[in-house]
Parts: sequence; C-alpha cells; structure tokens
Amino acid sequence: MTSTSPLRPVIQKGAIIAYGLPELLPKVVVFHCNPDTVNRTFQLNGSTGGGRGDALRVNGPPSETISLSVRIYAADQLEYPASNPVTVQNGLHPAIAALEGLLHPAYPAVIANQAMALAGSAFILSEQAPLAFLIWGARRVVPVLFSGLSFREESFDSKLNPIEVTAELSLRVLTYRDLDVTNPGYWVYLAAFTQKEVMAALDLTVPRSGPVPQPPL
Repeated sequence: MTSTSPLRPVIQKGAIIAYGLPELLPKVVVFHCNPDTVNRTFQLNGSTGGGRGDALRVNGPPSETISLSVRIYAADQLEYPASNPVTVQNGLHPAIAALEGLLHPAYPAVIANQAMALAGSAFILSEQAPLAFLIWGARRVVPVLFSGLSFREESFDSKLNPIEVTAELSLRVLTYRDLDVTNPGYWVYLAAFTQKEVMAALDLTVPRSGPVPQPPL
C-alpha cells in the first residue's frame, strides 16, 4: 500500500516490461509490493582449452541469474469495489496471466505457425519468447529470459479467484553474447554494463567514513 504521508518517501516500484513481436504493445507487470530480497548469482564463463598463460581468458561476460519473490495482493482493490470491477470479478487472475505470458510466445505467432502446419508448410518459423526487461530502479535495467516461474496462491474469494499470491521468479540476464546487435536488448545490456563501470569508478573516488587506517610501524 502506497503511503501519502510527507514523512515517508515515495518508493519506486519494480517492474518487468516484455515485448513479444508481432504484438506492438508491451506487457507491463508492475510489482504491487517490492520484494524484500533479490538474489543475484554470477558464474564465470572461462575460456576452454588453451595453453599456459590462458587461465585468465574469459569467454564473454559472466552468466548472471536473478531470483526474487513477488507478493501480489488484491486487498487494496477489493476495498474499493466500485472503482475496481475487474479485480472484483476476476481476482488476481489477470496479474497471474500477465506473468505467465512472459514465458509464452506471442499468440499471433502461435496461430500463424499452427495454420502453416495444417496447410502442410515445410518451413515454419520458430516461436520466440518475449524480450523482457527487469526494471529495478534507474541503476538496474537489464534484458532477461525467464528460466522459471512458480505461484503459491494463498487466499481466495467466494468465487475461488485468488486474491493473495506469491510468485517466485527465476531470471537469466541476457548479454551481448546472447543477442543480435539489431536487438534492442543488446544495447540495453551495454548501457547496464556502462552503468556498472560508472558505479565502480564512484566506489574508488568516494572517501570512506571513519578513521583512516595507519600503516604498521
């Protein structure tokens, strides 16, 4: 629940925005409540083979995975039913479907491929998952691919619509090695890479608080 008290700062909401061509409008999933923790794991992509002196060579950037637990509530909307008829009628089914849709290919592409298959076409384009971006504040916007998604539906209304849900998201960050240069995600990742370089430089220039340790005599 968002507070309007002047004593409490306005907190930005995390979100996932996904584009699934040929659909032009993005799917936007804004977190009702930001997760308390975000787990990030890195694994070095070392170069295979090679001889002496090649131990420090890497095969591109490290593999990064992100996992987070998102809580979704319908309580705020159900408190004002006249202003939220969709939630009253459907509970959190729309929010769940929006998250599930981030793992599915675009519906028009599926129908087109099925029609081509029924017509006996020998060439059918592969169906692609939507290009998704995790937005976690201005300092972290990265292209991601969903590697896992699970729901725990905890409360239901009288029509058995879920009204309280916990979604577990597992994401893999897509890098410039995964995306073509014509893909917007390619440039989004490079922008995030540049952001890391800027933040690392600030860590070296900002003085630390507290007493400066003295070298031993």
